[in-house]
Amino acid sequence: MSTDTNSDEIPVNVTSEKQTETNEIPVSKESENSITSKESENSITSKESENSITSKESENSITSKELKSSQLNVDEISKLLDLEKQKVKEIDEKLKYALADFQNLNRKTLSDIQNGVNAKVDEFILDFLKIYDDFIRAKEVFSESKINTDGLDSILKNMDSILKKYQVTPIDALGEIFDPNSHEAISIITDPDFDDNTITKEIRKGYISQTRIIRPTLVEISKKNDKK
Repeated sequence: MSTDTNSDEIPVNVTSEKQTETNEIPVSKESENSITSKESENSITSKESENSITSKESENSITSKELKSSQLNVDEISKLLDLEKQKVKEIDEKLKYALADFQNLNRKTLSDIQNGVNAKVDEFILDFLKIYDDFIRAKEVFSESKINTDGLDSILKNMDSILKKYQVTPIDALGEIFDPNSHEAISIITDPDFDDNTITKEIRKGYISQTRIIRPTLVEISKKNDKK
């Protein structure tokens, strides 16, 4: 055959296995990695979602426990507060009693001191009055004997000033009704002109120191004679 006849043949394309294989859609490694990454992300997201739900449930559980614990703490604190209030009340009562006892003791102490001072002052004044009485009797004797008593009058005036300074005053009893608190009867007379227990005579003068009777007046009193 000639070369012309060969050129008129229909060419047949033969595709090799390699070319057929190359006609398939190629999948790149990056795509595979992307898919894997997405699946991994989805898996992680799912796990995170589960963890989030679990975390929320855990938080809710913890919050519930905290509320219960908080409620218990409030109740305990309330009980402790009530106990402290009771203690404060008891201490306040004890303090009031202690203060009252202190005030009573203070008053008693001051009273005892004052009574002790008054007792010593009264003792001194009673001794002073004995001397004063002696001067009074001496003046009466001198007056009856018509002896000059100017010197005695001056002394008695000074003694009266001392008694007045210390608030010592005489008890006026003559003509009064007998009072056993300030008078001491040592003599009784019968006299129809006077009411019973009328003081008709002062035998010894009585005195009051401030508000205390330090010496009663020795007196004579009258009685009516009802016998017929």
